[in-house]
Amino acid sequence: MKLTKAQYDEIAQFLGHVQPTRQSLRKLKEKFPSQSQSTLLSIFSQEYQKQIKRTHAKHHTAEAIEAYYQRYLNGVMKNAAAPVLLELANEVDFAPSLMARIVLERFLQEKEQAIPSKTLINSMLRDPSRIPDGVLANQVYQCTVNDCCYGPLVDCIKHAIGHEHEVLLREILLEKNLSFIAEDQLRAKGYDKTPDFILEVPVAVEGHIIHWIESKASFGDESSHQAYLQDQFWSYWNRILMEKVSEGSAL
Repeated sequence: MKLTKAQYDEIAQFLGHVQPTRQSLRKLKEKFPSQSQSTLLSIFSQEYQKQIKRTHAKHHTAEAIEAYYQRYLNGVMKNAAAPVLLELANEVDFAPSLMARIVLERFLQEKEQAIPSKTLINSMLRDPSRIPDGVLANQVYQCTVNDCCYGPLVDCIKHAIGHEHEVLLREILLEKNLSFIAEDQLRAKGYDKTPDFILEVPVAVEGHIIHWIESKASFGDESSHQAYLQDQFWSYWNRILMEKVSEGSAL
């Protein structure tokens, strides 16, 4: 089912008035029952990430970091089993996994008397059992499993979905008897930036000639399209078009 620009705008406007929680996802589905769960979840994630980017800086000032850390310490002192970090993240409208990162980094900085490496922090976020404090490890775990849009768990899910989409796309191309070169073959030929598939014989779809296909496991709104154009698509277009022209000239 195609989603019109007006329908997308209505969904985005609705999301501007709710918190990024699983309860809000249920409300979203109730409000727009004709849209698929995957479409709504993808738009939900996109809009929330935009919000986080707009407010990211204010949560990383020295004052904010210290305030969050002290609130964490005071909270677990009163009740170590309570979801202190998760509730704090929801209160200040910040992603739980990113709040966990802030507090974990501050904790390690105090413990080691040095700024911890990103590699160390990332490894502890992926596996909280490596955190040398049981209470904090539990708090970080709660944030990770309750975050809909950020964190190592979400990253794994996105990677799995992306791989699944590529497999399905490959099966469709084979089913349609379309000859193609896959990304791994392109990289073996020395391509640095590659689409998922280049069609050896272009096809027409709704009046457009398709030379290559890039599968994205996310919703393609205007801002993401512009980012992909700059980061990937123009380089695909230039590289593949120039090769087609060169091949044609050599015939």
